[in-house]
Amino acid sequence: MFMFSLILFCLNMNKILLMLLNLEMVMLMLYMYLLNLMMMMSKSIYFMLIYLMMMVCEGVLGLSILVCLIRSHSNDYLKSFIIIM
Repeated sequence: MFMFSLILFCLNMNKILLMLLNLEMVMLMLYMYLLNLMMMMSKSIYFMLIYLMMMVCEGVLGLSILVCLIRSHSNDYLKSFIIIM
């Protein structure tokens, strides 16, 4: 599932919203893998709580940047931002 989400992230390079959703899917799969690993090794899962907080902050930051870009350029196509820069 992790490789599938990475492949989707590489293939959906035309809209920023799809890229953000695929990035969240990658982070969620990595979280599930690390959680299973921590549970099998009987380690403390406080690290997973910090990782989950970082995932939420990354998602909020990505969505706020997306809203600012849509307000200024009125679309979320990645190719239009590359041409403008």
